[in-house]
Amino acid sequence: MANVRVFYGVAARERFWPWQPTEHEQQCRRESRRRSSADGVALVAVEESVVGQFEDHYPSVESYWRAVILFGRNVASYKFALGRSLLGLADGRDSFISMESLAVPFASTIAQHVATVDKQGTSASSRFLDTVRGFNSGELDEGALRDATLRLGFQNVIDAFHVVGAGEIPIRFFIDERKGPGPKGIRLTDDLFGLARGPQGVNLGAEVEARWNLVERAWELGVSRNLVTVGYDGEAGRLFTRRGTRRVDVTSCRDALNGYQKGACFYCFRRIAIVEGDPDLADVDHFFPHVLKAFDVAEPIDGVWNLVLACYDCNRGVGGKFDAIPQLRLLERLNTRNEFLISSHHPLRETLIQQTGSTEKARGMFLQKAYRDAVGLRVAKWAPMAEFKPRF
Repeated sequence: MANVRVFYGVAARERFWPWQPTEHEQQCRRESRRRSSADGVALVAVEESVVGQFEDHYPSVESYWRAVILFGRNVASYKFALGRSLLGLADGRDSFISMESLAVPFASTIAQHVATVDKQGTSASSRFLDTVRGFNSGELDEGALRDATLRLGFQNVIDAFHVVGAGEIPIRFFIDERKGPGPKGIRLTDDLFGLARGPQGVNLGAEVEARWNLVERAWELGVSRNLVTVGYDGEAGRLFTRRGTRRVDVTSCRDALNGYQKGACFYCFRRIAIVEGDPDLADVDHFFPHVLKAFDVAEPIDGVWNLVLACYDCNRGVGGKFDAIPQLRLLERLNTRNEFLISSHHPLRETLIQQTGSTEKARGMFLQKAYRDAVGLRVAKWAPMAEFKPRF
């Protein structure tokens, strides 16, 4: 994809300062949308849900996968276990996976999580999870765990995996072949193979783990509102909460946020990575720069609402943001990203609501005030020198 300048702005909304693009910017925006339509990219209607915006604005296979993992409601962790298993199995050559072969990685990933956080669902009891606990304690062997997984572990998760909101996504990562006279199993699709072996493959596994970690911690603490005290440790790059006086690490900040930015830099949409050692490893950036903390502006400035993932060039390269204030159009992008998190029923939902407001209008007013106060202290505004095609 060519790295070209894209003058792309969303329609001004009443809750933000009245920013209006120039005629040239409007022309470029219309041309960008025309090209997107020609490429088969569905445009987002105003009345569509935020989930729909996430799927349709950049409807790649990665986007549909992330919609499944990030936006589905969860009553147990089985979807995450299936997602991790699918990504792992797609590293192989076989497209048909018997239920016995699927049960092994599925049960193994759940057993690993149960060993760390026993609460893996909203139900008060689960025969399947009791079996997993028995395996972890040494009472059952791998064969017994596999057999129990075949009987109890797949009752709903395979049927519901592709459901997001009120309907199903238009592509399939596997075909259910459990019915009929032949061998029982699932068949992995080319979309899954391409996804797992693509440039975002390694990131997607980390994103599933991050989402799983956040959800299980919410269940362990009782309800998601207990996570309103989630904090950010900048040195460790981790999100944490507290149980009494004890700090409880939740997950990597990069892993938790990457999916909601579709694996792209918040500012220029360049590909980023979240795995240590990758040359494209993302920086965790404060949209409103941390230097404003001394002036009590945009508080809580270390809140999740103000953290975005940025490429090195945008954050601290030549012509980078450093401690500048982003242009106003980027504030709307921040609002969109935060609404993605809130609408996904992410365990950080209550954190964002507590930090920025209980309604969409209140959150918009919060951002507008923070921006007004910040610009009063630091007049210069920053934007990336070039942008890829918008992803959200």
